[in-house]
Amino acid sequence: MSTSPSVDENRTAAEPVAEPIVESTAAEQIFVRAAYDDPLGAPLLEDLEREYDRRYGDVHKEPAVTEILRYPPDAFAPPTGAFILLLEGETPISGGAFMRYDDTTAEFKRIWTDADRRGHGLAGRVLVELETEAVRLGYSRIYLTTGPRQPEAVRLYLRNGYTPLFDLSLTSEEIGIHPFEKDLGTAPH
Repeated sequence: MSTSPSVDENRTAAEPVAEPIVESTAAEQIFVRAAYDDPLGAPLLEDLEREYDRRYGDVHKEPAVTEILRYPPDAFAPPTGAFILLLEGETPISGGAFMRYDDTTAEFKRIWTDADRRGHGLAGRVLVELETEAVRLGYSRIYLTTGPRQPEAVRLYLRNGYTPLFDLSLTSEEIGIHPFEKDLGTAPH
């Protein structure tokens, strides 16, 4: 596998969940760890910001960039966090981050897939990669939240074994922020 210096310089490629996908018509897909403020991740975070503004701009008093930048970049850096990107060639197509929530719990944030690439299982692969890295860093539990206007995220977390910490019989708007948890001590890796 060869990558250009802009992709692998100062980064360690994550152990892939499965063999990298290589097709004659598609570029290779690999996971890389990056600094949260690395320009390589900027397209993903900018897309996330646009999507948050589109979905929540009518209810939030602040622009989405306020949330995207709420935590310092080092919150998502080892030894207590990570920012992981799934690249196709040199282009980020999906990714996510986590930071320390408490001594045994990582909080997943910024899980995102490029809008044109959704529906192909990429976010599920990112979740597994984040979980694997969290275990490697000593965490045994995951906590995360998603918003009421992200039903596809709710489905993703339920499908991947996350336990909702809210009443599923309520409407999304009644629930507000949707918290989830997952015990990694029993999660297959």
